[in-house]
Amino acid sequence: MITRDEFKSIAGNGIWKQNTSIVQILGLCPLLAVTTNAVNGIMLSLATIIVMALSGAAIASLRNLIPHEIRIPVFILIVAALVTAIDLLFNANLHELYLVLGIFIPLIVTNCIVLARVEAFAAKNPPMQSTFDGIFMGVGMLWTLALLGAMREFLGNGTILGGIDMVFPSLQPIQVLPESYPGFLLALLPPGAFILLGCMIAWKNWLQARAAQRAKLKPPAPVATAGCH
Repeated sequence: MITRDEFKSIAGNGIWKQNTSIVQILGLCPLLAVTTNAVNGIMLSLATIIVMALSGAAIASLRNLIPHEIRIPVFILIVAALVTAIDLLFNANLHELYLVLGIFIPLIVTNCIVLARVEAFAAKNPPMQSTFDGIFMGVGMLWTLALLGAMREFLGNGTILGGIDMVFPSLQPIQVLPESYPGFLLALLPPGAFILLGCMIAWKNWLQARAAQRAKLKPPAPVATAGCH
């Protein structure tokens, strides 16, 4: 079982403190290439969450049976089997989106986020904790890619949720700016992704510095003392 404190620690680390995109700066290839809109980033992140959760549970369950010398090939084999299943599901059910994401679904196998977590956490912890670690590390990636994709799409095309019709055919992208908006090409190119990612990292560092400053200024709690009678 997992305690409440363990759950809060794993969730906080994955979503914020050790966020793979804006703290550890891992997986920049899909981060820069896929996030031309929010939908692409969300769907790739969901695929990664499934792979990380299942691979974490599988490797944590088998960790005592895997020889240390060949652990990395075994980890990659497990991850590759899961990614193959996800790749086939995307191809069968979301074919248009599958064509857009292209090689980046198979590349989850070599994504350093996945391999780093199974090596650093799943190989040393029980299955329940490893599953939640994979989920919340993926959730941290999801909100980062979704926000970055939404900002790039808004600045580049003036829309939000472009490509949502590939997932839900009855829905259409939201046109936020007028259709006459000429677009801002830099936002849709890799340099624009680098700039916006840098802004997100600076924003997180500013929030942390502000919280640390408030903690220093906060007066200590009074110590209760027993009265004499």
